[in-house]
Amino acid sequence: MNWIEPNSIDVTPIQHLNEQGVLTGKTVINDEEKLDIYKWMVKARRFDELAVKFQRQGKIGTYAPLTGQEAAQVGSAFALEEKDWIFPSYREAAACFVRGTKPSSFFKYAMGHLHGGILKEEGVFPVQIIIGAQALHAAGSAWADQYKNNDAVSVAYIGDGATSQGDFHEAMNFASVFQLPVVYFVQNNQWAISVPYHKQTRSLSIAQKALAYGMTGVQVDGNDAVGVYETMKEARSLAKDGKPVLIEALTHRMGPHTTSDDPSKYRSKEGDEAWGKKDPIARYRKWLEGLQLWSEEEEQDLNASIEDELKQAFNEATETTTTSLGDALGYVYEKPTNRLREQILEWKGSGESK
Repeated sequence: MNWIEPNSIDVTPIQHLNEQGVLTGKTVINDEEKLDIYKWMVKARRFDELAVKFQRQGKIGTYAPLTGQEAAQVGSAFALEEKDWIFPSYREAAACFVRGTKPSSFFKYAMGHLHGGILKEEGVFPVQIIIGAQALHAAGSAWADQYKNNDAVSVAYIGDGATSQGDFHEAMNFASVFQLPVVYFVQNNQWAISVPYHKQTRSLSIAQKALAYGMTGVQVDGNDAVGVYETMKEARSLAKDGKPVLIEALTHRMGPHTTSDDPSKYRSKEGDEAWGKKDPIARYRKWLEGLQLWSEEEEQDLNASIEDELKQAFNEATETTTTSLGDALGYVYEKPTNRLREQILEWKGSGESK
């Protein structure tokens, strides 16, 4: 009998753009797309900064910052096609923006507004709060698209902590057995709230877990937007042909888990500084400047434009009329069931709808 030794699999992360902003791999991204990716990352970070600020001022509820994960989210979402679906957790504002979600919608979501999570037209499922549950939803969506034969791919955005959940196992197994057009994009930001990666799993990588399910797995530098884009592009092609993929994007959550968290209680200053040198936006900007595609003047103009857009988005969100609790009944199913129609009528007749 041949024994399989633990961690005998060598997994090397894909990298196209190194920490110095030098392209070490190949890319099919044209100049216009290169600029678009950068602008999305800068916009996501500024949104993040404002969201944290507004939470501290009591203007929105608890918020989960994404700073440090811009390349992973923007690079992956940018590689998808319009007909595809994404299944985000509470930290995927950047990916949602690339898909067409308005910042005002995310502000509404953070305010607890009912319509903040209705993003169907952008191919974005409602933000999932239950850790790892979206992995199952993506499998279901992919199964439906497989049945319809429409070449659409579903992408579940999950964190390293979610891979410890039972839902992750069920989803991976189901996707593999039925050969679904789905990609599981794991942003390994090193921390499941306050639990470090090495205390979550004995595996040297999350990517290698794919082999146990008969799936393709790959690890990529999650702070390299170019590498992430190229990896997702290839993964999408495989998934479309019935070969589900598990991607592990190595990155770092530069801020707290949420605005209710204090990372200084469990993370070292030295560790944060080391990851800070790998800032995804800084390295990408160096690359653009080296290609003569970006300047300080353009940077200032972009920042001013983003500032105006996000302020208008926040004002729009605050001016939106709050809907009643009963309105949520209209979004339980695509088409209300007979029982649901009865509940809606009961609610309207109760007087609570007024």
